[in-house]
Amino acid sequence: MRIRQGELSALTLPTSAAGTSESHWVRSVGTGRAHAKSILLGEHAVVYGAPAIALPVPQLPVTASAGWSSRTRGEPGGISFTMTGSAVRRVGTQGSEGLRRLVTAFRAAVGMQDSPHLDVIIDGSVPPGRGLGSSAACARAVVLALADLCGVEVSERATFDLVQTAENVAHGRASGVDAVAVGASAPLLFRQGEAEELEVGCDGLFIVADSGVIGSTKEAVDLLREGFRRHPGAQERFVDRAAQLTHEASLALAAGKPEELGSRLTEYHGLLRAGGLSTDRIEAMVGAALAAGSLGAKITGGGLGGCVIALTQPEQAREVTWRLHDAGAEQTWVVPLRRNDSHA
Repeated sequence: MRIRQGELSALTLPTSAAGTSESHWVRSVGTGRAHAKSILLGEHAVVYGAPAIALPVPQLPVTASAGWSSRTRGEPGGISFTMTGSAVRRVGTQGSEGLRRLVTAFRAAVGMQDSPHLDVIIDGSVPPGRGLGSSAACARAVVLALADLCGVEVSERATFDLVQTAENVAHGRASGVDAVAVGASAPLLFRQGEAEELEVGCDGLFIVADSGVIGSTKEAVDLLREGFRRHPGAQERFVDRAAQLTHEASLALAAGKPEELGSRLTEYHGLLRAGGLSTDRIEAMVGAALAAGSLGAKITGGGLGGCVIALTQPEQAREVTWRLHDAGAEQTWVVPLRRNDSHA
């Protein structure tokens, strides 16, 4: 699947949703769903052209419900957001400006700028600022809810383009990895604007552990860039090694060699740590996971906080989870890794 901009013309309106009165809208409520994601390898290097591997985390879902407002005070073309769910205390109205631009772009693409006021409820369990794709998951869920509400067929490319509208507000120039991964059903390799489903030759478990510390992708990007500036050749060495580890990890995943995959995860963590992107708590959590028998562990996402991901055999999962909590993890989630049909 090639991911590129300029595909919003790929929205197709049914006759009942174009140029009709409010009473003839296709549905009274539309729903859309997405989920979290975790980066296995490739964070930061992906913005310099290196590949990245993303893992969908369906254990952390986001659901959006969209409906036309019946309130007389709701102005035409307006929108109201309500955030609910287990992450609501941390989310609040975060990202609403990006979501408003997304809705504006959606309305413009389907010629519904003067449609009635919209009420959107987002029920999310993805903690923000942890590298888990919270903003992208919310955006994708909203796109699909709007499409369902209006009876509009939206291609994956058009969905990506709309999600990126919100992501570029939230993060600056977003790489696009999150926009794709929050709708994926299997691990993805993201490379030079293309995402492809990876072969998986083994079963296993990933444990994602929340450090409880909100990371700052922008601060991490600036820190890494400053290090590259001060040390000639550092950028090339970082990107080359990151690309090599990601390539080797994809081969290990396809060949069903979890030990090799795990070692590449841990080596990639060393790259990020050397760039100053880890923290004392993250280091404690990575060390705890490895000491408990994990095959590999690393920070996942932008860094300076966020989450740790550990590749673990089922028989070690309970011990690894306990050790992660002892090391400071606030919460953990188990994400199964399943071999796909080509290895059945």
